[in-house]
Amino acid sequence: MTRKARGLTVVFVPDEGGESRTLRFSPRGLRLSLILGGFTLVLGAGMFVSWWFFALHTARSWNLQARVDSLEAERVQVIALAEELAKVEEEYERIRLLFGPSETPVAPDLWLPPSGLPGSRSGGLGPESEDDLPTSWPLTQSGFITQPLIAQDAGDHPGLDIAIPTDSYIRAAGSGRVVRVGEDPLYGLFVVLEHGEGYQTVYAHASLILVNRGQSVRREEVIALTGSTGQSTAPHLHFEILLDGLPLDPLSMVEQPS
Repeated sequence: MTRKARGLTVVFVPDEGGESRTLRFSPRGLRLSLILGGFTLVLGAGMFVSWWFFALHTARSWNLQARVDSLEAERVQVIALAEELAKVEEEYERIRLLFGPSETPVAPDLWLPPSGLPGSRSGGLGPESEDDLPTSWPLTQSGFITQPLIAQDAGDHPGLDIAIPTDSYIRAAGSGRVVRVGEDPLYGLFVVLEHGEGYQTVYAHASLILVNRGQSVRREEVIALTGSTGQSTAPHLHFEILLDGLPLDPLSMVEQPS
């Protein structure tokens, strides 16, 4: 005997006693409804999973893009800092070469004062030798001329200002005799040499004087050390050449080493 497949009947009865409704599903319709319901459920679950994966991927993409933007901004900052550092190093090197000690002094054969004495070596040439005229550069380094001679009445400047590190050697531009040694509010520690024939030289803003008044010195003998005493904003040598008491342009008699 073959058993007849049963369907499904659903009866809807209103609460207030209205007419009831009956919904019948044949066996075939019931199976079809179950299949469609299962397919819809699976399709909905698949769409939800896909949407969740897409949302997660989008969020990660936004995070990665934000990180990329941050790294790009940092890269720009690093490039700017590198350029600024290169400029600073270039400026430092320029200043170091300008004010730093020279690897090859202008004249290595210096006449230094004897040990324990503030003056020069004995037996030096007097102001009457052929070496009198002040024609030698007054430093062992070339330095950097920051102010030339200005002879006008207003704002005159009677010599050269040569930027040079503190405690560099100041040497006599020619043989002669020390006629003045002292300290002045404007010139600071200074030395004046007399060379004969009306020539005198002035060396100002020293940190230390190594000669005494009345002492004879040789050409290129070290007479003082550079500094920034008196009216000065940085270490330098103020150098003057006077002829009969009037200032001459030092560069007309001495040549700055290259």
